[in-house]
Order: sequence, then C-alpha cells, then structure tokens
Amino acid sequence: MSCDVSLVRCTDYEIDHMRRALPRLLEPLGGLSWVTPGMKVVIKANLVSGKPPEDAVTTHPALLCVLTEMLKAKGAASVVIGDSPGGVYNAAYLNRIYQKCGITAAEQYGAVLNQNFGITEVHFPEAAVAHEFKYTAYLDDADAVINCCKLKTHGMMGMTCAVKNMYGMVPGSVKSEYHYRYSDPMDFARMIIDLNRAKPARLHIVDAVVGMEGNGPTAGTPREIGCLLAGYDPYRLDMICAGIIGLPPACIPTVAAAQGLGLCPDEPGDITTNEPWQSFIVPDFENIRNAEVLAQQDGNVALWGRMKDRLMKVFMRSRPAVQKDECIGCAECGRICPAKVITMVNGKPRIDRKKCIRCFCCQEFCPVGAMKVHRTPIAKLLEKL
Repeated sequence: MSCDVSLVRCTDYEIDHMRRALPRLLEPLGGLSWVTPGMKVVIKANLVSGKPPEDAVTTHPALLCVLTEMLKAKGAASVVIGDSPGGVYNAAYLNRIYQKCGITAAEQYGAVLNQNFGITEVHFPEAAVAHEFKYTAYLDDADAVINCCKLKTHGMMGMTCAVKNMYGMVPGSVKSEYHYRYSDPMDFARMIIDLNRAKPARLHIVDAVVGMEGNGPTAGTPREIGCLLAGYDPYRLDMICAGIIGLPPACIPTVAAAQGLGLCPDEPGDITTNEPWQSFIVPDFENIRNAEVLAQQDGNVALWGRMKDRLMKVFMRSRPAVQKDECIGCAECGRICPAKVITMVNGKPRIDRKKCIRCFCCQEFCPVGAMKVHRTPIAKLLEKL
C-alpha cells in the first residue's frame, strides 16, 4: 500500500468510464490482491431510501456493477450486495428498495442481492460507549466486507461517508432504539465508531462522482464532485472527504470522536494520498453546519468557556422543522421518530421540542424533503465568525 487514501477523477457513471476509473483508484492500495479464489464478499452499499440513482441518495449502481465484475474476475465465489435502511427489515421492503435504487442491474454482473434478513449480536468489550450490537446476519456469511458509500450531507452528523455508512449494519427496526439511547451527537458518533471497530470492513470506497449537498442525506441537491475515493482506514478517508466539501472536522462528530479516540490525525496533512486532494475541493459546496459543535471550532471555545453547553442547548442547537407548504401530511415522520414526539395536528406534524432528541430521523426519511434542518440565528452568526 503506497498511500492512506486514493483518489481518481471520475465525472460520470458511464460503465466503460467506471471500468477505467475503479482499477486506477484501487491500484495505489494494492488493487484487489487480497481477494482469493472462492472468497465470499459482501458489498455494504448505501441504500437508505428507494430513490432513483439520479437523485444521488444511494450508491450508484454503475459503481456496484463494475466492482462486482472485478471481484468475480478475481475468483470471488459470491458477491452479495446489501444494506438495512430505516424501517422494517424484510424481503418485501428491501426488494422494493433494490428495484427503485436500480441496483438490480448488478445481478447481470454476477452479484446477488441480500435475501438473508436474520439479526444477530456481537459483544465488543473494548467499546467507548456501546459494548454490544444487534446487526444484520448476512454479514457473517462473508469472508470480507467492502463498504461502498455515498458522500452526502447529514442532518445529525454533518456528513455521511465511510464511517456513518456502516451504521447500515444495524437492522432498520433496531435503529430507533440506538438513536434514542445515544441521542447526544458525540455519543452517537462514538457508538458508530464502536460498530466500525467491532465489525470492520476490509475496504472502503466512496462514490463522490455526484454527491449530495444541502438538506441531506435524502432530500438534498445532487452536486457533481467528480471523483472516487478509497482506503482501508475509514477515519482518514472521511477526513479527506470532509476537506473536499469544505467541512471542518469539528463539524463532523464521527471525525471529531475518532480524533478523540486516537484513531485519526488532527490534520489532513498527516494523511498520505496518491495525489493532492486539494485539487478535488468543491469551493461552494452547501453544507449542513452542525450547531452542536460550532462553538468548538476557530477559537470559539475560549469565547464561550464554561457557558458553552448551556448556550448551545438554549440558543444554538439545530433542530428539525417542517416546511408546511411542502408537507403532504403522510405522517411518516411520526412513525419513524424514535422518541415518539411528533403528532399530526390539522394534517401537519407538530414536534414536542422539549422531548425531541434531535436525531433528525424525521428529516432523513421525509419522502418529499419537507422536514428541514433549522439553524438558529445565533448559530448562523457563529458560522460566519
């Protein structure tokens, strides 16, 4: 391995272009030399919602098709593609997701779409916060897991990429429990890191050909970033991705938590890449600034001092807010809410602010993007300081 993170330019999803780009991406990391004949490989994709590929919500099927093709050429006995989005975890629901996301195309290249919907547990004594997990049992059938994620904004975590995508190992029916148990963003981030350490992927690949900006991770705007990234270390990979979209590490709880646990360097300059990652920066990328950590960046800690926690809770914390003229009154936000604090009043959702845990599940799973991430005026002001 000649670098920590590999990057290549890739500006579209045309299959032949992907066939050229993906081997070039993996070559600085040793290619797929670790794949041996007869190996069973799982590709853990981002299939968070049943949206078409052009919406940039999920891992693009072209990447999954070519990766499957490469794995089969190396002699992999099976390549299974799977994920567990929020909601029920069963064949009927996931098969609809597969169809809508277009990944059924990967079957033509030798992939199998996961049909094992069992749930199992793992104990992890070395955990920072979560010493045991329920996770999707199909992963245990694999000799290796490849995490194939999408670079997007995220209401709670600021950014979803390699580390956050592994939360998809948790069955959809269990996700609400974990959101409620780890409602603080930093605790939630540490929990996801514990999951990554307990069930590590062999390789991480980032689909950043077209990412998502704005109201991500499901209702934002597709944005051309024009690259693919890969690495064996998800924390270093995420730090480079954060730099590309102009998001400070302090605004991404998973990166900040990884740094606190000694899993990630303080500066991207300590991460080796096959070529300068700065040439991939998207200067006007529209991010979601996570107000919980705004006071930690650019010297604001000294400004707020001991009053930081109280002020953030009262004046700065981002929260979900419904755009009523966009809301269709489907009540999905109330059904998905882990804390059960959303009720329908006159056909529109009302959130009990005192009990809201700010997990942003309602924002993530609103089918029409009517639930937004609301930042207070003080949070917006601090962002400009």
